[in-house]
Amino acid sequence: MKVSSTEPFQIVYSLFEHEFLGHLFAAYLVQRGPKGQLTLLHQTASARNAPEFACGLDAVDFELIELCDQLQQEAVIKEFWPRKIAAADFFLKTYNPDKGDKPLQDAVARYVQTRMAAVLARLHGKQVFIMGRDGEPTWREIALAPVPASVLFHFRRNDDGTHYFPTIQYQNQKLDFQYKGALLVCQQPAWLLLDGIIYSFHNDVDGRKLQPFLNKKFIVVPRQVEASYFQKFVAPLMEAFDVHARGVGFAVVTDRYRAQPRLTFSDVPPAGALPEVPERPPGPPRRGRVPQPKPAAAPSTDRLYFHLGFRYGDAQVPFDPGKRVSVRLEQTADSYTFHRLLRSADEERAALAALAARGLALPDGRAELDRATAFQWLHDNAEALVAEGFAVEPAAGASQPYFLGPVRVELGIQEAGDWFDVRGTVYFGDIAVPFIRLRGHILQRRREFRLPNGQVAIIPEAWFTDYLELFAFAEEQDETLSLRRHHLALVADLQSNELATVTLGRKLEKLRDFAEVEDHPLPVGFRGELRSYQKAGYNWLRFVQDYHFGGCLADDMGLGKTVQTLAMLQQRAESGAAQGAASLLALPTSLVYNWLNEAQKFTPGLRLLVYTGTYRNKDVAQFADYDVVLTSYGIVRLDAELLASYKFDYVILDESQAIKNPSSTTSQAVRQLHSKHRLILTGTPVENSTMDLWSQMSFINPGLLGTQAFFRKEFLKPIEQHRDEGRTRRLHALIKPFILRRHKEQVAKELPAKTEQLSYCDMTPEQAQAYEETKSFYRNKILQNLDEHGPASTQFLLLQGLTRLRQMANHPHLADPTYTHESGKLREVLRMVRNVVAEGHKVLVFSQFVQHLALVRAALDERQLPYAYLDGNTRDRAAEVARFQENDALQIFLISLKAGGVGLNLTAADYVFLLDPWWNPAVEAQAVDRAHRIGQQRPVFVYKFITQHTVEEKILALQQRKLNLVSELIATDEAVIKTLTRADIEELLG
Repeated sequence: MKVSSTEPFQIVYSLFEHEFLGHLFAAYLVQRGPKGQLTLLHQTASARNAPEFACGLDAVDFELIELCDQLQQEAVIKEFWPRKIAAADFFLKTYNPDKGDKPLQDAVARYVQTRMAAVLARLHGKQVFIMGRDGEPTWREIALAPVPASVLFHFRRNDDGTHYFPTIQYQNQKLDFQYKGALLVCQQPAWLLLDGIIYSFHNDVDGRKLQPFLNKKFIVVPRQVEASYFQKFVAPLMEAFDVHARGVGFAVVTDRYRAQPRLTFSDVPPAGALPEVPERPPGPPRRGRVPQPKPAAAPSTDRLYFHLGFRYGDAQVPFDPGKRVSVRLEQTADSYTFHRLLRSADEERAALAALAARGLALPDGRAELDRATAFQWLHDNAEALVAEGFAVEPAAGASQPYFLGPVRVELGIQEAGDWFDVRGTVYFGDIAVPFIRLRGHILQRRREFRLPNGQVAIIPEAWFTDYLELFAFAEEQDETLSLRRHHLALVADLQSNELATVTLGRKLEKLRDFAEVEDHPLPVGFRGELRSYQKAGYNWLRFVQDYHFGGCLADDMGLGKTVQTLAMLQQRAESGAAQGAASLLALPTSLVYNWLNEAQKFTPGLRLLVYTGTYRNKDVAQFADYDVVLTSYGIVRLDAELLASYKFDYVILDESQAIKNPSSTTSQAVRQLHSKHRLILTGTPVENSTMDLWSQMSFINPGLLGTQAFFRKEFLKPIEQHRDEGRTRRLHALIKPFILRRHKEQVAKELPAKTEQLSYCDMTPEQAQAYEETKSFYRNKILQNLDEHGPASTQFLLLQGLTRLRQMANHPHLADPTYTHESGKLREVLRMVRNVVAEGHKVLVFSQFVQHLALVRAALDERQLPYAYLDGNTRDRAAEVARFQENDALQIFLISLKAGGVGLNLTAADYVFLLDPWWNPAVEAQAVDRAHRIGQQRPVFVYKFITQHTVEEKILALQQRKLNLVSELIATDEAVIKTLTRADIEELLG
C-alpha cells in the first residue's frame, strides 16, 4: 500500500549501511496513525512523488529528497557507468579486493561523501532514524547535536616514542567515544554517531584522524620516525586544531609579528598538485575504468606568475586568510620546538585589496598574466608598492634575475644637413645604456633586455609605441642613428610628446611652424594661365623642391597634373637650378604623345627628348642638351643600368601606380636612378593593396615608411585585415606632408554637373537558371572550404566564385561558351546605347571583361552601329582617341577598364556606361574622369548597370559598409576581400 497524501503523514530520513558505499541516507514518507504515531506504512520519497506531498514538506525537504535520490545505488551506478549493467556486476568488479578499480572507487567515494555531508548539514530539526535490518525506516530515532564538538589532539613524548591520541569536547564536557560502538557516518568532514546522537566538529575534522581511535586508546610513534612524523603530520595538525603536547624535548611556542606583504613573481610556473581524477569522468568509461585526466598542457613560456606571501618575523608564509596559525618545526639534537605563528587575517586581506585596487587580482594569492601586461603592471606599480611597505621581488625559482628599478630615456635630435642625428641614453636605475642598443628589441618587440650586470630589464610597453617608428625609419652608422630630412614630422611628434630634445636650423624651424605655402610667380616661358588650384599645386611643387622632399601630386584625373608639372620644369630650366642636368619623365608609352602636345602648348621653350623606340641613341651624354627626357617604363627596364649612370635633376613618374609592386622589375629599375629630386604623378595612389602606397612613397622619400617588412606588419595588416583606424590615421600623418591630393568636387567648380544613376536589369529566364546553378555550386564549395580551412585559404576560391557570378550577371556566355541564349543586361545596354545615339550624344562604354566588350561589339556590328574600340592590345591609342573626339558620326567608344582608365581625354562624350561595377569606387572614378574633366562643356551622365537579384546588387550594398572606415587612399579591392566575414559571404551568395 502507498502512503496517502490526504491523510496525516511524516517525512523522515533513515540512515543505513551499504555494503560497498558505506553509510547512506534515504528519505521516506510514513503514514501517521489516529493518535499521530508513526505507523509501519511507508514509501520511499523521491523527486518524482514529492510534489504530491508538498503540503507536508518545506524547501529543505525538497533539497534533502534530491540529495537522497543521488545517493541511491542506481543513481550512483548511472553516474559512473552510463551503459546498462547489473548492480552486482558493477560493485563486485569495482570493489574486488584483488582486481578492483581504485581510481573509480575514489571517484565514487568523493561523490558519496560530498552528498552525505550536504544531507547531514540540512538535517537539523528533521526526524532522523536508523533503519532496521528488515528495512524498517523508523527502527530507532537518533538526533543531531545542535552545536559542533571540538577535537583536542594529545602528544606525550617519552623514552620509547611519542603517544598520540585525540579527545573530544562537547559543551565543555569530555565525550567518551572510544570502545563505545561509535560510527563515522561521514568521513570528509567527520560526522560521528555516538549513543544515538550525530556530532559534527569545528574546523571540518577529517574522519580519518578519528577512525583509528574508535577502538584504540592511542598510537605510538617510534623515535626513529619522529622527525618525519612531526614535520608531515603534527605541524599541519597544529595549524588547524588545538594540540596539547608534553614530555621531554617537546615544546610549543607561540609567536606574534606584524604581517609584511611580499609580492614575488617568476617566469617559471609554480609546482602544482597532480590533477585530481574528475568527479564525473568525461564520456562513458572503457571497460569499467575511469578515464584519467589528460596531461596538462605545457605551461606557457610567455607568462609571469605572481604569488602573494607574508613575512612574520623570520618566517615566510603564503597568503591564506582562513589560516589563523602557521606552524614551523625547529629541531635540535634531541628536542623539537613547534613555533605557532599567529597570523593576521585582516592585514593579509588588506594587502590583497591594495593589489586589487592597483589592477592585480589574486583571489587565492596567486595570479598569472602575459609577460607584456605583467611587466607593464610592475613598471607602473612596483615603486609605489615598496613605499607602502610591500617587498616586490623575483621569486627564488625565477629563471632570470629581473631588474625592477626606475627607467628613463634621455634623447637628443639635432639637424645635420639633410639628416637628423639621433643620440640618446637609457637609464636603468644607475646603469646607462646607449639608446641605439634597444633598436633590435623595439623593432622585434622583445621585452627582455639584459643589462651589463647580468640582470634582465623589461622594456616598458609604451616604448614600443613611442620609439617604434624612430628605430624603423632611422639608419644606423657607427653606433649612431640618423633620420632623413623628410622625417621632420616624426621628429616634431617626439618633441611635442616630450620624448626628445630637438635642435633645428632656422629653415626647418620655419618649416615646422609654417602656416601656408609661399606663392611663386610663374616662369616667364610658361604660356597660358593656371587655374587657382593649379597655381596652388605649382607652389606646392616648389615647396617640396625647396626642402628637398620627394612629392606625390595625386590630384583627381582631369585636374591638370601634367600642366602643373610642366610649369615647374619650365621654372627649373629658366632659373638654372638644374645646373645643366636633364630631368627624366617616365610614363606609359600611350601618354608620350599627350605630354608632347601639352608641352608644345604650355612650355614651347622646353627642350624635350623622346627617348623611346628600337633605334634610340643609347648615349646619356646627349641628355645634357635637353631639359626633359621622356621615356617609357619599358625603356627604363631595358636601359636601367645605362640610365642609372646619369645624375638627373628630377626623376618624375607619371601614372606612378606602375611601380605599385615593389618587387617588380619596373620598381627595381626606377629605384636605381639618381637625381636631386623625385616626383610622382597619379590619380590613384592605391589600386590593389596598401603596399602600393609603400612602393611609391618609398621611391620619392626612401625610408619614409620603413622597410617593406615593417610596413607590412605595422600598417598593411592592421589596416587591411583589422580595419585599425589608429594605424590608418598614423599612416596618413606620415604621408600627408608629401602628398597633394585634390578632388574635382573641391577645386574644379567650373566643371559641369555629373549625374550618377543605377540602371537595374532583369535576367532572362535562361540566364536566371544558369546563374542559380552557378551560385549554388560556389556557395556550397566556398562555405565548406571556409569551415574546413578558414578565411585565409578561402580568399582565392571566393574571388574566383564572385568573378564567375559577375560574368553570369553580365552574360552567361562569358563563363559558359556553350550558352546560346540572351542576357538581360546586354539587351538593356543596347537599348540605352540606341537611345543615347539617337539623341545625338556620345557614350563611353567601359567593362572590366574584354570578352564582354566582344559581345557588345558583335551586337553593334549586327545593328550596323559604328564604334571606336580600345583595349590592352590596341596599338595606336592616340589615333583611336582622335577618331572618336573629332568624328561627330562616331558616337560609341568601347573601352576596357584596365587599358582605358587612365591617360585619355575623351571630353567629346557626355555619357559614361559602366557595365560591371566592382568594389573599389576609385577604379570607376578613373573611367568617369575620361569624360568629366577640364575641357568638358556639357553635363555628364553616368550609368551603372546592375543585374537585379545577383551578386552585383549585393556588392553595392556591401561596398559602402566595407569602405566607410578609411579614405580612398587605402581602400582596396584586396583589403575588402580579406575582411569579408562569414555573414558577408553568405549574404553575397544568398
